[in-house]
Amino acid sequence: MRLKTLTLGFSFLICAITTMTANAGEIGHFVPGVANIRDLSVPPPGLYGVIYNYIYATTRLNDAKGNQVSSVLIAGRPINVGVDVNVYALAPTFIWSAKKKVLGAQYAAFFSPTFSNASINGMLSGATGVGRNPSAGQFNIGDIFVEPVFLGWSGKKYHVSYGYGFYIPSGKYKTTTVTLPVVGSVTAEAPDNIGLGFWTHQNQGALYLYPWADQRLAIQNALTWEIHGNKRKFDLHPGQNLTWNWGVSQFLPLKKDKTVLMEVGPAGYSSLQVSDDSGTNAKNPSVHDRVHAAGLQVGVTSVKRVMALNFHWFHEYSAVDRFQGTAMSFNFTVKF
Repeated sequence: MRLKTLTLGFSFLICAITTMTANAGEIGHFVPGVANIRDLSVPPPGLYGVIYNYIYATTRLNDAKGNQVSSVLIAGRPINVGVDVNVYALAPTFIWSAKKKVLGAQYAAFFSPTFSNASINGMLSGATGVGRNPSAGQFNIGDIFVEPVFLGWSGKKYHVSYGYGFYIPSGKYKTTTVTLPVVGSVTAEAPDNIGLGFWTHQNQGALYLYPWADQRLAIQNALTWEIHGNKRKFDLHPGQNLTWNWGVSQFLPLKKDKTVLMEVGPAGYSSLQVSDDSGTNAKNPSVHDRVHAAGLQVGVTSVKRVMALNFHWFHEYSAVDRFQGTAMSFNFTVKF
């Protein structure tokens, strides 16, 4: 069985754990530290299920120059903020890959709801909007991602994919008014929000190169472009985001018959805001958030059962206008 039967197409989100407050910048829905290295390729025909478990932790919030901050200005008044963020998100995902081809490509589509104990959206609203220490204490539904168009063109030594999808702002989302001494009343996103409060259209392209025809080694390069809608209850239109994912995945046999494989390789991402936020609630609209990360993926795959368990870890660096932390994922994949 060729190794390509073990890959799953995915252009991922964890909408519950991304985006800044209306008082700061906005980060997009797409979370580059969730999917496995080979997950952006279109899988062979069949129905697949994936359980993505994502953990994000940080004690660092960076300003517009990339420096760590411990206080924020609320109406010109400095307020100390302690940051200790720990977020867990779950995304059960269902992928259907058709037998018939479209435009010479393998066609697939998928659906992914999300659930989380907190939203960095709400946490950053509390930290930068009203000077509250961010915390988590619930588990609720987030926004939903649907990708109706997912096309893949394959050869022995390459795979090219394109996907179009959209994020539905179905998660819990509301605003709250907080009264501060001297400053007065301040409106911010509720700290227990899980949804982001805006739609996003996503276009994603990926290129995989395989030095060997059995595809034991895969070199990944992928670009994800997000176009956001208006944010509910604020006069704010978030700027567009562009994310680059890279990775090198190597399969190593754990059995002589190659029915059980170990997968290992480095991976990373760079996520950049490429246009200004707009609207009266956009603060410092010309400041574009960004973050870079590098890490490692390790996993085990059963070829006969078309089943895989993967773990990866990323360390973020050079973050601007956002949190900078550590991301981990524990992912389970199976073909029904």
